[in-house]
Amino acid sequence: MKRKAHFWSQDKTIISQKVKEAFSSVMPITAIVLVLCFTIVPIESGMFLAFIIGALCVIVGMGLFTLGADTAMTPIGEYVGTSVMRTKRIWVIVPICFIVGVLITISEPDLQVLANQLSATMNPWLLIIAVGIGVGVFLVIAFLRIVLKIKLSYLLIFCYLAVFVLSAFVPPAFVPLAFDSGGVTTGPMSVPFIIAIGVGVASLRSDKGAESDGFGLTALCSVGPILSVMILGIIFKPESIETSAEQLTVIQNSKDLITVFGKAIPEYMKEVAIALAPIVAFFFIFQIFGHKLTKQNVIRILIGVLYTYVGLVLFLVGVNTGFLQVGSFLGLAIGGLSYNWIIVPIGMIIGYFVVAAEPAVHVLTKQVFELTSGAIPKKALRFSLMIGVAVSVGLAMLRILLDIPIMAFLIPGYAIALILTFIVPEMFTAIAFDSGGVASGAMTASFLMPLALGVCQAVGGNVATQGFGVVAMVAMTPLITIQILGLIYKIKMAKLKKKQKEQSSEEEIIE
Repeated sequence: MKRKAHFWSQDKTIISQKVKEAFSSVMPITAIVLVLCFTIVPIESGMFLAFIIGALCVIVGMGLFTLGADTAMTPIGEYVGTSVMRTKRIWVIVPICFIVGVLITISEPDLQVLANQLSATMNPWLLIIAVGIGVGVFLVIAFLRIVLKIKLSYLLIFCYLAVFVLSAFVPPAFVPLAFDSGGVTTGPMSVPFIIAIGVGVASLRSDKGAESDGFGLTALCSVGPILSVMILGIIFKPESIETSAEQLTVIQNSKDLITVFGKAIPEYMKEVAIALAPIVAFFFIFQIFGHKLTKQNVIRILIGVLYTYVGLVLFLVGVNTGFLQVGSFLGLAIGGLSYNWIIVPIGMIIGYFVVAAEPAVHVLTKQVFELTSGAIPKKALRFSLMIGVAVSVGLAMLRILLDIPIMAFLIPGYAIALILTFIVPEMFTAIAFDSGGVASGAMTASFLMPLALGVCQAVGGNVATQGFGVVAMVAMTPLITIQILGLIYKIKMAKLKKKQKEQSSEEEIIE
């Protein structure tokens, strides 16, 4: 009890700091929504109050989640990664990687949001299982890449060529959905775990490329779902996709408000418990049969799991009861305006700030900063992500209004991203493709996707080909902006080396 009390006293200050960071991340997007609600899109008082309470839940939840990710999810991932690799037996590594990939994907909340949108067309579990298998297979490939020291850029080029070739045989209605599946897979539950596994595996190597090879697992795990859902589309052959007709919740009084949150809290308590159970189970299995951690470290990790659990429950309750409803309403209302083109600049502003509210983004920027010893600053990485997402959301809204096929953006976008892999340092390529998956997380699935679907319905567009695709766009543009950051970094380092060389030459001449 004394040890737990000691941990709590240590964590109180950290929790306060994490909540303040979350407040600064969530407040801009909250302020934008409030401005819209008080100006061009007035909303009902009940929905407004639900949004405010939801924003508070998101702030506290994100603060607790990021603390839990630091103290539990990241250490568990690194521990599992190193324990698996210590066996040095491929026949053990491959099935464990596959099972881990499937389990953490099936339990991913973002994927549940996307799958539930399709309940009117197909069984949601059909999509979830297909995506889980895709992640499982590609997590195995990602592990083998690290072990066999295969260059990430070559593997990415081959995978995306396969994706675009296969897309020619997939029903058009399934293409945006397939790319969206790749984005929502890497959410708040899977990203900290997958990135930490990669770092744990790479830490056992002492060669020059080990540091950069720790990244890239999320990038490859985002490709698997795209391919698996495309294959599902070829087998299923749907002529069209219909979203589930989910009506906006009407909140007329305080009792209705309590009812909405009263239903959501136990639902997400159960969902997050199911999501965390496989990860905790794997930790204890490795603790029993593998390298044992000290009792103090185990207690610390379990407290971190509790923070993760409470934080993610609050975050998902806030997002799905507040942000999702408002996102749908804003999309329908703005799309129905005579000057609905305004959704393009509004979407860009929302996209710029919404990425800062993604829990997984904080995990990635922290790990990148630590592993590069501060060579890649958190602010520079976050700013590059924010610019990328702003552009992608603006293009996604423009695509809906003008009925532009999604491939008109994805083919040139990925072509530019893949060409840059030959120019920028390999670590930036790995971080960029990881960032694409990380940026398209819970806030994207539960706020930007309903916003886009609402706009599409308001303008009378095809939901399957126009409404879906915003997650795919959000996942694509960071691949370019982060690699441009890498190119700037490369040029600066080259200039610095040249300057140092010139100075050393001048000193030699003087001597």
